[in-house]
Amino acid sequence: MDDGIVKGKGRTQVRLEALDTGNGICLCLTGGEAPHVGGMVLAAPRPSLTGQGTGCDVWTATVPGHKDVYLAQKAAEKLCKALEVNVSATVGIHIDGAREQELKTIEENAMEALDEYIAAVKSRREADGGSHHTG
Repeated sequence: MDDGIVKGKGRTQVRLEALDTGNGICLCLTGGEAPHVGGMVLAAPRPSLTGQGTGCDVWTATVPGHKDVYLAQKAAEKLCKALEVNVSATVGIHIDGAREQELKTIEENAMEALDEYIAAVKSRREADGGSHHTG
């Protein structure tokens, strides 16, 4: 299933698009003035090293000179742990002359979109009888 969620407005607007394969999620977060591909992360669930809950192993790749991979990692880990599925996350959000508060707002918008997406997937799972399949 394809999902699109938009949070924020103007320079700090973020768009979340996700392809739920039924056996993992392909996430794309873009926004700002110049959406692009800046960083990619793959997260795979595993038992937490503390013995409580789910952790995840993470691999990253970044386009040289881009910092999008930091938000990609945060997003991929959040989805991976919450939904216990493999997640690939691609992020590309750019605004010229970004101020610290704008960067914070972008991250807040992205996390709000992720929370909405996670709630929707969990709701679908419940409707499907609690299946871990997310499709």
